[in-house]
Amino acid sequence: MQSHPRGHLVYAAGGVLSVHTERGTSIVPANRVAWTPARFTHYHRAHGDTDMRIVFLAPSLARLIPDHPTVFLVSDLAREVLLALTGLRDYDEAAPDYSRSARSRLLRVLVEELREAPEQPLHLPEPQDDRLRAIARILYETPADNATLAELGKTIGAGTRTLSRLFRNELGMTFYEWRTQLRIHHALVLLADGHDTIRTAHACGWANPSSFITAFADIIGTTPGRYRTSRQTTAPASQPPRAATSSR
Repeated sequence: MQSHPRGHLVYAAGGVLSVHTERGTSIVPANRVAWTPARFTHYHRAHGDTDMRIVFLAPSLARLIPDHPTVFLVSDLAREVLLALTGLRDYDEAAPDYSRSARSRLLRVLVEELREAPEQPLHLPEPQDDRLRAIARILYETPADNATLAELGKTIGAGTRTLSRLFRNELGMTFYEWRTQLRIHHALVLLADGHDTIRTAHACGWANPSSFITAFADIIGTTPGRYRTSRQTTAPASQPPRAATSSR
């Protein structure tokens, strides 16, 4: 766990990343970038062969984008700026060919692109209530568990109406929306590890692969098969994917 005096963007040029903060977990598949504001305690995890790029933002730029952890869709221009700013290494100080003024201009372009980019439903909020935490622990360990909220409530000793209210009030979504998000996070990790669509669907609780494909496309914007294909061509041609390193 770590925190920084500046907020930072984390981009997976290849592979899949997850960013964990006290607010929850953001999954960062191809063509997405995760934003972690300054002073947020966090850690990163890489899933599969991952090329992680990190760009720190000064407060004057950070104030132009959300003050909470989020994930953005990356435009073609934003992707090229991220790669240019990080050079052949991970960090934003690693591209010495740019002058200070040139870097400032690139950073402004990047932030303007992110201001126009839609926030992605890829941040899974972390429950704070003990009853919701108990349910979350069960589903983190067994994402394929198809128990209803009533059945899970009996396991932990809480009523359905109480749990439904807690999910809406604390997490801003229904139990079933939250569980679907969790399952899609798990699916992205499995796909990064090379699992096929059918095996991933079953491991994440979908008996019918077509239902999984629909849910995946609703959140990620493409089918699992197309996503796996696109991942193989996402990393820059100038270097092979590599394991991620943590940010400074």
